Amino acid sequence: MHHTYARRQRSETNNFPANEEKYFLEGPRSRLQELFFVIKVMIEFILGFRVFHFAGPCIAVFGSARTLPGSPHYEAAREMGAGISKLGFTVMTGGGPGIMEAANRGAMEAGGRSVGCNILLPKEQQPNKYMDKHFNCRYFFVRKVLMFKYACGFVIMPGGIGTLDEFSEALTLIQTHKILNFPVILFGKDYWEPVMPLFQKMLEERMMEPEVLKYMLFTDSLDEALKHIKRFAILKYRIKRKETFQKFLILGE
Repeated sequence: MHHTYARRQRSETNNFPANEEKYFLEGPRSRLQELFFVIKVMIEFILGFRVFHFAGPCIAVFGSARTLPGSPHYEAAREMGAGISKLGFTVMTGGGPGIMEAANRGAMEAGGRSVGCNILLPKEQQPNKYMDKHFNCRYFFVRKVLMFKYACGFVIMPGGIGTLDEFSEALTLIQTHKILNFPVILFGKDYWEPVMPLFQKMLEERMMEPEVLKYMLFTDSLDEALKHIKRFAILKYRIKRKETFQKFLILGE
């Protein structure tokens, strides 16, 4: 079902996703247009839930779509994907090229599960081929909810504005107690070094709670990153109720 939906979405990439969301964010429209928009969003959420419900416990890997295969960042993400898989987690990414492709590829090469939550854009964000299943989102906010809903830990690889947005979202959800005890790994000391003084300044000015950084690891070491995930993420799914993942024939599962 989700594959048919994905094909239909790809045919609309050059007009619908960019234009409709842009018009939605420009302010009020007619009540009928707003109602139809909410229905489309609801349908997208339901279809996304169907795709990822049985994906298993996921670790989300975020990073740039512009990283080239063979580069140091690409190979680091590939090793990260493989390592996460060997811990028993499904690797979840934004489904595109670059760091996302590398993490999905590493997971698949290690024999683990690999999924992606892609976003339809006119350029750059085509689904990579290293995923067992993926879902194409029309709306950024739906994509973000799905990725945070199904992940129990986050690895932030080198990236740009989008990666910073996802990193900030993770810390915001932790600070507001919307998610609890989730490991966040900032991987790549040289790349991310400029953000660390900003965090220190926020702490000094009491703009951020110290507890926000309790579960964050700033590292270059794959072994340290995997130990951090193992320490803080595995327990959540050991205590999760088995009936959550029960399949129902009536729903076509």
